[in-house]
Amino acid sequence: MGKKIAEMTETGVVTVKSSDSGRAASEVGASDGTTQHFEILVVGGGLAGLSMSAALASAGIAVAVVDRDDPENMISVPYDGRSSALARGSQQMLAAIGVWPHMAAAAQPILDIRVSDGKIGRATSRLFLHYDHQDVSGEPLGYIVENRATRLAFQAHLPTLPTLTRFAPNELSELQRGADGMPGANRVRAVLKDGQVLTAELVIAADGRNSTLRREAGIRSTNWDYPQCGIVGTVHHERPHEGVAHEHFLPAGPFALLPMTDGEKGEYRSSLVWTESRALTPHMLALDEAAFCAEMQRRFGDSLGRLRMPGKRWSYPLSLMHAERYSDHRLALIGDAAHAIHPISGQGFNLGLKDVAALSECIVDARRLGLDIGSPQVLERYERWRRFDNMALIATTDGLNRLFSNDLPPVRLARDLGLAAVNRMPGLKRFFMSHAMGLVGDLPRLIQGRPL
Repeated sequence: MGKKIAEMTETGVVTVKSSDSGRAASEVGASDGTTQHFEILVVGGGLAGLSMSAALASAGIAVAVVDRDDPENMISVPYDGRSSALARGSQQMLAAIGVWPHMAAAAQPILDIRVSDGKIGRATSRLFLHYDHQDVSGEPLGYIVENRATRLAFQAHLPTLPTLTRFAPNELSELQRGADGMPGANRVRAVLKDGQVLTAELVIAADGRNSTLRREAGIRSTNWDYPQCGIVGTVHHERPHEGVAHEHFLPAGPFALLPMTDGEKGEYRSSLVWTESRALTPHMLALDEAAFCAEMQRRFGDSLGRLRMPGKRWSYPLSLMHAERYSDHRLALIGDAAHAIHPISGQGFNLGLKDVAALSECIVDARRLGLDIGSPQVLERYERWRRFDNMALIATTDGLNRLFSNDLPPVRLARDLGLAAVNRMPGLKRFFMSHAMGLVGDLPRLIQGRPL
């Protein structure tokens, strides 16, 4: 939104304006001076924002999604290099809102997960934890999908939803959310950079961990920067992965190779998620391909044969963030705008999809009862539903990272014995597998695979 100037109007409406003028072209064309009304305004066109928009539109709700990025750029091959681990519940949700058929062919089922402790250049511990999909339902534990394939799926599906309008590339230049008891309190009014005016009952912030809307609402957050970066990309290997996801815990953090579908020429592929110290990351990225792959091989071993990485590498600083609350007047936060976690469990996108499923259900249920879909009661229900689950996973991932990013011999022995103990307790292991599949707790209808 550029540089912001906050003003209080005579009616008590809080207004935020952009002080710069920048370009913006919308998919729906330039403004003709009229105001377009929607029930919901979603700000942010990343995976969380597109999921939110598609979920609501699948239930017939009029949704506008505003995204500053050009959709064509977001589906280009070198966009970000990341893949996401989709829990079984997340896959069921994407199927329920109609997106899954567009991405199923690009999704690699996770049949087994093998978690082990290791040292660089040495064999991993013989004490490990092995999750086998045959021990639960016989269905995949989840899926690995390139983020680009997920975005392509949304690009294909969104035009089929008649109640969804996408404004991209575009952004807000002004946003008004009326204060309680004041004129306009039941309406959000947004002016886009190209002059178009939108109104809605509720605005949903899906604008990422550095959310402008969260900051402008005065919602504080807890933030913690890890002394780590995540190095990601696509690895080619000599032997097939057989649908097994590998996670090795090393002193600098987890090193994971997650199974992907074969490449266009039949290459065996896996997604690399390599947690490394921030100090060492620039050195690793500067290595040529042979040296970089040698470092990967030292950390992973030879179980998949020779590792190659002919494509680009990316790195991202790792951090934790949690908003003190998920809502304000006529405003709800979802996904990374509400929370960001360490990737040690691969649950970041899944947490965001649970936010989407819960908030969608709260909105749809209120609408069916003829209630105000942006009321405090609706937003309080959403926050109660999601806050404990999010806080629990934030604490768990932070604790696991601290426990396993530690090479003290007593700590190493204790965690190895812990992994081995869980591996020998079928009931406890099945519970952990169900949790990893996103099928534990008070599940929204979409996560259960049911329509809204």
